[in-house]
Amino acid sequence: MFQSFSTWPKLALDPMERISETLFALIMVLTFTCSFSVAGAGREEVRELLIGALGCNVAWGIIDAAFYLMGSFSLRGQGILKLKALIQASSPADAHKVISDALPPLLASVLSTTDVEQMRERLARITDIPSRPQLRGNDWFGGVVVFVIVVLATLPVLVPLALIEKAKPALRVSNGIAIAMLFLTGYAFGRHAGHRPLAMGISMVILGGAMVAVTISLGG
Repeated sequence: MFQSFSTWPKLALDPMERISETLFALIMVLTFTCSFSVAGAGREEVRELLIGALGCNVAWGIIDAAFYLMGSFSLRGQGILKLKALIQASSPADAHKVISDALPPLLASVLSTTDVEQMRERLARITDIPSRPQLRGNDWFGGVVVFVIVVLATLPVLVPLALIEKAKPALRVSNGIAIAMLFLTGYAFGRHAGHRPLAMGISMVILGGAMVAVTISLGG
């Protein structure tokens, strides 16, 4: 939390954020392709599907990037408030609580009082505390990365629709690519979470299919 206004650079998105954005993009494009009827569909109908799916994901890429920037802005603001609360604490014990609340629970549980006090002393020496949160270059870069992930994750699914003439085989190839990407997304999630990547890949295919079915059934 305290590093949220640090001048040090950080990765634009952590692995879980990249996985989530990819999954989001796949769900969005599958909502289009799985609700498309190939019966009597010609190149014009497929072209409309292609444009609609790509346009939707471009729009949601922009919206998701805006949400990312809002989250980054809030995180920086919370970091400033936490640090001010620590400096203004009426006692070391209150300052220790501010630090413990800002740390991951597992890390906070293994730190001794001496460890926390050393952190308090170092943090209390910070003088260049911003008066208010401001977005920085890596925040804007992160927003761009969010947009690019959402759009790029859509393209492999849409390429068959642009290259294959007949609607039915084009849609089958497209959905096959989407299923493979869902599996890879789940596999990456499993590796990141440290829990059976192969099983998580299969689970993600099932979960993704369920999400698409729910979205379509609700008129999404």
